[in-house]
Parts: sequence; C-alpha cells; structure tokens
Amino acid sequence: MPITSAQKTAIEEIINILVATTPPRGKRQLAAMFMDLVDRAGWPEYYEVIPEPRCINGVRASVEKNRYKDPINAYTDLSLVFWNALFYNEPGSQIASDAETLKNVLETEWQKRPVLPTPRHSPPPSSPQKVHGSLPSAPPQFDPSKSTHPTAKPRATAEASGSMATTTHPPPKAAPRRGTPPIQPSSPDMMDVDVQGMSPDPDGQADTTAGPSAGQDRDGDSEAIIRQLEKSLPSWEGFGDLGWMSEVTQERRLEIVVAIKSHKDSVGNRLADALEAVPEEPTSPLLSHQSPLSLNLIEGRVRSTSYVSPKEFDLDMARLFEKGRRWYEPCTEPYGHVLVLQRLYQALTSPSPPAGPPYTSPTHFASIRAGPGTARPLHATADADGVPGITTFRVSTKDRTFVDEVHYKGWTIRLADWLHLSNPDDPSRPIVGHVFKCWISDDVARKGQPGLSICWYYRPEQTFHPAHTQFMDKEVCKTSLFADHPIEDVLEKIAVQFTARHIRGRPRPPFWYPGWPLYVCHSRYNERERVFVKIKNWASCIPEEVRKKDEFMPIYGFERVVYPGKVPSPFVGGGAVKGPGGIGEPLEKAEGEKMEGGGTGRKRTRRNPGAGAGTGEMVAKTGTAPTLPGLVLPAQVAKGYGATGGSGDTKDRSMVTAAGTLSVPPIVDKLPAETTVYFDRSPETNEVLWFAAPPLHVARAPVVTHSLKYLAYLAGKRKEAEGGSAGGNAAHVEESEDNGKGKRQRVRVAPTVSEMMQAAMDVVPL
Repeated sequence: MPITSAQKTAIEEIINILVATTPPRGKRQLAAMFMDLVDRAGWPEYYEVIPEPRCINGVRASVEKNRYKDPINAYTDLSLVFWNALFYNEPGSQIASDAETLKNVLETEWQKRPVLPTPRHSPPPSSPQKVHGSLPSAPPQFDPSKSTHPTAKPRATAEASGSMATTTHPPPKAAPRRGTPPIQPSSPDMMDVDVQGMSPDPDGQADTTAGPSAGQDRDGDSEAIIRQLEKSLPSWEGFGDLGWMSEVTQERRLEIVVAIKSHKDSVGNRLADALEAVPEEPTSPLLSHQSPLSLNLIEGRVRSTSYVSPKEFDLDMARLFEKGRRWYEPCTEPYGHVLVLQRLYQALTSPSPPAGPPYTSPTHFASIRAGPGTARPLHATADADGVPGITTFRVSTKDRTFVDEVHYKGWTIRLADWLHLSNPDDPSRPIVGHVFKCWISDDVARKGQPGLSICWYYRPEQTFHPAHTQFMDKEVCKTSLFADHPIEDVLEKIAVQFTARHIRGRPRPPFWYPGWPLYVCHSRYNERERVFVKIKNWASCIPEEVRKKDEFMPIYGFERVVYPGKVPSPFVGGGAVKGPGGIGEPLEKAEGEKMEGGGTGRKRTRRNPGAGAGTGEMVAKTGTAPTLPGLVLPAQVAKGYGATGGSGDTKDRSMVTAAGTLSVPPIVDKLPAETTVYFDRSPETNEVLWFAAPPLHVARAPVVTHSLKYLAYLAGKRKEAEGGSAGGNAAHVEESEDNGKGKRQRVRVAPTVSEMMQAAMDVVPL
C-alpha cells in the first residue's frame, strides 16, 4: 500500500532526529559520516563488499519524491546505512560506534509512532551480514617474539592509530575492514578550528599546559577517544608517481644494493643489520605496501633482472625504508641506522653521488654540516671547534626560483608541509622542519636542482631549560632559524600540530595519515637567550602565503578535549639522554649588548639593574633563582667580590656602607609597587611586613584601651576647663552651707551619653 501523508511526516521526523543526534558529551553530529555515499573512486573495494550501499540523504530524497510504496522499505534502507557501516568497519571504531547508536535511535523512534508498521530488528536480507553469511575473519597476527631475527627491536608501543596487530599475510583486495570510508569534508561535526588567537590555557610558561603531570599517562577514556578517531581516518594510499629515478643501469642498481648492505660506520658497525632484522612479512597495517619485502629480496630481484624500470627498483627501496622506520622506535640506535642508510641511498641516486666505495661522511651523508643545537648563524664566524655557519633568521632569495611544489621519491612537497630531514649530529633524531619555500636552484653548481627553505623546530633535548621543566609528549618548539636543504635531505613527511588543535583532534588528509609521525608545538624557543615563549598567535608561525587562505590544516575533532601527557626534562632521571642542549637558566643580555650570531639585547626591564651583562651567564651556570621584578637590595658580599659588572656600575654596595655610620646615613631603597604587592601589610600601620626570615606565627598582644567611665571622666574635666562659668545647660549652680562660714558656688557636670545609657541599663531589669 502507498505511504500516507501521516506516515511520510513520521519518517521525515525520524530522519531529522537521526541527523540531529549528538553524543552525551559534545555537539558532534553522529550522522555526519552517513549523509552521503562513499566515494567510489577512492574506495572501490567498499562497493565490492557492500551489496547495497545506502546514505541518509538518498533515503530522504526518496521519501520526498514518494518513491517508497511501503514504509518498511524506507526503514530497510535507513537501517542498511548502519548495518553496512557495522560490517565494513572495525568493531569499536568511531564509525562503528556511531552506527550502532544511530541504529538504536532509529528502532526506538520508529516504534514510538503508531502510524508506522512494526520494524524488524535483524539485518535485512540485502545486508552484507546476510549476503556474506558472517563477518570476515581478521588476518593472522604477527608475534614479534617468534621472529627469526633476535636482534630486531620492534616498537614497544602500539602504532599511532592504535589499530590491530601486525599481520603476516596481506589481506585480500576485497576484504572488509581493510580501510574505513572517508569522512566527508563538509561534515558539520568536524568543524575547522581557527588557529588565530586560540590558547588552551592561561598565559604562562611552556610547561604549564593542562594535562597529566610528568610520569603520568592519559586516562583510559582519553586514549580510547584517540584510538577510535584514528581508526576511522582514511589510510595513506602510498607513494605517488613523480620524483623517481629515470635512468639507472642494471649494474648501477646492483652497486647501490651492495653499497647499502656493506656500509659500516666509523667504528666498524654494519648498519644493514638493522634493515635485515625487520621481518620480510608486513609488520603493520598502516604501511603503504602489504606484500613481503626485505633487503635480501630486493637484491635477489636486482640480480635476476626482475625490475622492468628504475622506478620499480626505486619504489621498492622507498617502501623498505618506510618499513624500517615504522618497525623501530624513534630516537633509538637501530632507527638511526635505518635513516643513515636511507640518506646514503638518496645520495647514491642523486645527480652528484659521493665518491666510493667505501662511502664515508662525517655528517652521515647530510648536506648540512651541523644540526639543531650546534649550528651557528650563517654570518657568524666559526668558533674554536670549527662549527660552521648554517642558519639564517629569514628566508634567502639568492640564486633560486620559487615554485609551488617539488617532487621527490613519490613525495609531493608543498609550502607549509612538515618534514623529517637528515640530522648530521644525531641521525636517530631527524630534524623537524616546516617548509617555508620550495625552489629550483639557479646556482651554477646545482643548476636546476630542487631545494627547500626550512624553519627548524627543536626537540627538548636540543634546548637549554631548567631541570624542573616538563614537556608534552612528542613536543617540539618553534625557532626563528631557517636553513636551505637540498631535496635529498628529505626523509619523510610528518605533521606538527599547534596545541590549540592537537587537544581537539587530528589533522585531515593530506596533511597527516595514521602511522605518520605527529608532534605538538606549544612555544617558541629563543636559542640566543634560551627562553621559551608561549605561542599566542598561531597564524604567525606559518608561511604568509598559507596564512592568507581560509583554512590551514583542518582537523577531525574529538568528542571532547584530550590533553597530551607530560614528560620530564630529557636530561634528568634514569633515562637521561645526551644532546646539544642541557640544564640551564635563560641568558639575560643587557640592552644593546651584542649577541652570538648578530643582534643586540632586548629592550626590557632587567631583573637586577645593578648586575652587569655577565650576570645572566653566571645564573645559567649556578642555577641561582631570580629575584622578584623590580626588587633592589644591597649586595650581601664584601666590596670587591663581584660587586661590579660589565655595565660600568661602580656604586659601593657593601654591607658596611649600606648600614651607614654616625656621619653618613644608611642607604634606604624604597620598594616599588610591583614588588610590595607580594607582601603582607601591618593592619595597624599599613606598612609592608619585611623580615630577614619567615615570620613566626605568634599571637599579637591586644592594644591597651580605656574604660567608658574613665573616658566620661576625661570628657567632664575637659568641659569644666573649657566653659565651667559660662552657664547654660552644661552645668547647674547650687548654693550650700560650708560650716556656717558663708556661701559658695558648686558646679555639677551634666551626665554624658554613655553615663545616661549605663544608668538606663541599670534601671531595666534583666
């Protein structure tokens, strides 16, 4: 029978309720992921698995156009939207959880309306649950403990997405749950967050961000929110088609593989052991390639001339290095060995390969001669250790032509991308860099070769900070240092989120994919003064060309704010590391004083005006706590013992002079208002309570006061003295006999108000 107008209205009401459904906490619309059909071009396997794809907008349009002849047909199509999502996605993922919630809402709201027929609660016949019979089994899990390579050190933690364990066989092409349908960019629940002016906490230092303290993990609920979101994000499709080798002979390919396998470091360690320890089978579902791959397998294909083109060989090597980077924990020695071999491979395949074999390099084949924490400004002279100038404080425009993007080894690198670049000082800690310019060199030596202008971000171990400083997990700090890198220095794409967005969600593709390294930035680091400054205007940290666009690095939002965990300084505790940074206080420079690398000191109020330029350096070495702003006290040392500084201050500040003598008054410095606000004042005198030591908690004696009767007596005496003979109402004159000797006047003073009140109280019985 056809749908009546009442039934049509009821179905439309149910659809509106589904669209408006939100989680208990938050304003995210659960139905946003199910409004439109999955992109067939991006997810062709979805249509191979799902017999009848459905979406909410499609059902709504069919209801409006009266295409349904039976209300049950509309209910079946609406339920298919959620049954399809439950079948295709991993149980427990964000999409599966939302689908289950909306399916229950659909059943409940449908049953509330008597004009609609009774629905079915089991999957419809056209659902994938009925067509395929049951859920597909998950691929077999890989057990690292059974690996044939005992020297392999897999990551101790799970992949960034928290997805299922690694597999030993690639899943079939049409297997469900291999990926997740992409979330539509127009989803209203995942609104773009403006990077300008957002701040998750009040003004303060970089280590005051809300969240767990050092040594404490995030609560399980927060971890579950992160895992659910990252499971639902689209997977990386892999390397692109541009930037590969074009002309490499068969003999040269074999030479490259042999060079990689036989390369040793300066102490004789064979670095290829790290690559050979990675299992040949796929080690993570987040890899771009799910077929068996190893260095020995590539060597066998090269010797048997199985590669048809140089691109196929280049692609396999890129996938091998990707596999090695994901297998080892970052900042470990095997991880660094993989990155050194990758940089060696990229040097051998560059237009200007190094001389060899054997291939040696004091910079681990990086193009720059010093990395973060050790590099000096380009216009500075090399110091006694011969550290060269590398960085600048602005993007150079000399001998180059700027372009929108460059291509290298399947990567398309654009303006404002974040990258891992080869670190000449510590290969296990690649440089975290932000692309500010892409260019093609016009220099004669590198004519036509691409390069990048990179803004460096420092890791905590590359900074100087107090021992009590805490950092967020995977935190980096923006600097004002720029360096030019040739394209061969690029190791991989990564992402860096500013705190305001990191606590609210994860970047959308193509800025980031699950499995890529992800960092968080909260502050700027001034290397010359060793100062951390909290970032308040995030837009000032990105290239100007990107800043002008409507959106930059949009996110998929969490259901609620999730703060990252805190970690202590990398230089304290049992796991202390060695780095170019260290423990120290900020270096204060006097106004106009020259700094290393150029520039002068800031025009700001000094914490100790009497001290010279070297005071800040002394504080950084001794760890002395700074005084309050504006506080000036006499020096507590004898004259001549560090009493003067480099600023020319010759005033005698010894204790003897400050105390004064019979002829010379003592030195009295008045405390400024910005200092006195930190101290208590006397309730009687309103003077600042200033002690040489903390005050004792003693009871104060009450102030001596007089009784009312005594005060009344004093008032009477005062009136008698001022106008006793003036008459009036103040006194009564009486005559009396004085032993018969004559008459005299006696003055009786009128009672005071207090006396009258006391007399009245005495008369009234209690």
